[in-house]
Amino acid sequence: MESSTSAARTGRPRSAAADAAILAATREALVDLGWTGLTLGDVATRAGVAKTTLYRRWAGKSELVVDAVAELFDELELPDRGSLRADVESVVLEFAALLEQPATKTALMAVVAEATHDEPLRRRIRDAIVDRQKRLVVEGRRRAQRRGEIPDDQGDPAPQVDLIFDVIAGAVVHRTLVSCEAVDADWAARFTAVLLGGLTAYGA
Repeated sequence: MESSTSAARTGRPRSAAADAAILAATREALVDLGWTGLTLGDVATRAGVAKTTLYRRWAGKSELVVDAVAELFDELELPDRGSLRADVESVVLEFAALLEQPATKTALMAVVAEATHDEPLRRRIRDAIVDRQKRLVVEGRRRAQRRGEIPDDQGDPAPQVDLIFDVIAGAVVHRTLVSCEAVDADWAARFTAVLLGGLTAYGA
């Protein structure tokens, strides 16, 4: 039987339902109030929890917003469309659609700006969003290898996974959030042709 001393040291377990409500309320507040108007007090009210509940879980607004956006990115999937080309086009369109959501757009632009002078926040973005979403590249490469579309790994695949992720994510983020241009099926197809075939093959 666990002693009362041990229980006190461990503390009250976190509530998954409360966390989900808080993160959903954060995204709602971002859409309604924007980055500057969002406060932890407003989020607590929307989520129906005490403000102290938020402060026990998150150090401040930036960390909370990163986790609220990370939850959306965790919903990204890589459906098997039958070929590497179709898989890439599919995830590019899915990623772009996520970036077009008002909460994602507002939050991502804001936390990236804040992270330019906040190294702990940069690490949290890498850990909670960037590194977790590299799973899609890993899954896509393994699937393509099973189909015989690309060679099996002959060494550490991590550097290539990092590069592929940077190319895809960088292009889609720049297109949607910086250039403010649409990522439609035609753009996704042309981008995928460049990614898979290289500039020489694409221009041929």
